[in-house]
Amino acid sequence: MDRNSNPLSDPSRRSPQTLMVQGGIERSQHGETAEAIFMSSGFVYDSSEMAELRFTGAEPGHTYSRVGNPTVDMFQNRMALIEGAEAARATATGMAAMTTAVMAQVRAGEHVVASRALFGSCRYVIEEYLPRWGVSSSLVDGRDLAAFEKAMRPNTKVVFIETPTNPALELVDIAGVAEIAHAHGARLIVDNVFATAIWQKPLSLGADLVVYSATKHIDGQGRALGGVILGSEELISGDIHTFIRQTGPSLSPFNAWVMLKSLETLELRVRAMTENAVRIASYMTAHPKIDRLIYPHHPGHPQYELAQRQMAAGSTLVSFEIKGDKTAAFRLADALAIIAISNNLGDAKSIITHPATTTHQRLGPEARAELGISDSLLRLSVGLENADDLIIDLAFALDQV
Repeated sequence: MDRNSNPLSDPSRRSPQTLMVQGGIERSQHGETAEAIFMSSGFVYDSSEMAELRFTGAEPGHTYSRVGNPTVDMFQNRMALIEGAEAARATATGMAAMTTAVMAQVRAGEHVVASRALFGSCRYVIEEYLPRWGVSSSLVDGRDLAAFEKAMRPNTKVVFIETPTNPALELVDIAGVAEIAHAHGARLIVDNVFATAIWQKPLSLGADLVVYSATKHIDGQGRALGGVILGSEELISGDIHTFIRQTGPSLSPFNAWVMLKSLETLELRVRAMTENAVRIASYMTAHPKIDRLIYPHHPGHPQYELAQRQMAAGSTLVSFEIKGDKTAAFRLADALAIIAISNNLGDAKSIITHPATTTHQRLGPEARAELGISDSLLRLSVGLENADDLIIDLAFALDQV
């Protein structure tokens, strides 16, 4: 029987678990099992005519790795299959993805609306960088749909949100914001890093673009920087591709290969880390030295109903406020033996950070207070270690406060 008649020869009929292992593979003439790393800056042509056709786009193929590369293509195609997107483009870092997704779509004289609870560098791009080029911006309380509606203007072209937010794990109603954005002729970009593609599908909820720092869960092992933007073929192959082609925030082929191998275990890692996070949230919510426990799928979360509706699970981040001040927070973090102090997240290793003095230190005290980032707030990225060990580690550290 012809293999092509097998129903699973169509990638769209394969399960997400299978796509994470085999999606987007393109083998060379050598028939390698593992994806090949094409560490080449340029490509050769059989003739001058072929070069001309490649550059005009009349013939498929590669011209320069800033524009496209076979290994990077495989990573992009696999991510698109996992996300349920028509197309994707990879970038050198997560922030390159966030910046490209916004900058590629706006022009001087236009306007952007964003939720105020953003990663510090994202907020810098929206609040400080865009206005330098004549693009105004408005920051709103992402929990309030009416605030988005009120902020929209005739020249609003982009709405940018992250959900859950960093680090206070606030949620934004993706479907609700998408409806508002589209009613005003704007496009919605969703930073889906904290939820991951495993637990939340923004495109199915109405988003136009989804962005990731692939450095986080996608690599998930603290090795490589990367980012990815996903959406419709029209958007990705148009403004997004042109911006990357001309400005060059391209992903290294080696890093793309690292990400490809990581995608093979993405669901396994995220599920196990989420199970650990649920156990830790349950333990910490009743601890007498915890003032506030924040986890999207914990019934005590103020947006628990929304979390249940748009996230299949609560994901891998747990934030909490201890009873005390910065000194108490530092004492807890410094007493941990397994959980490391670092500003990364989504790693196989558990990581804790103090956002007020690291990731969000650039914001003033008033802005941090507005976002719920107190001196006693700690953000815990739960890893793959034994859950009992993690709880013992936290219990000892809490005893030191």
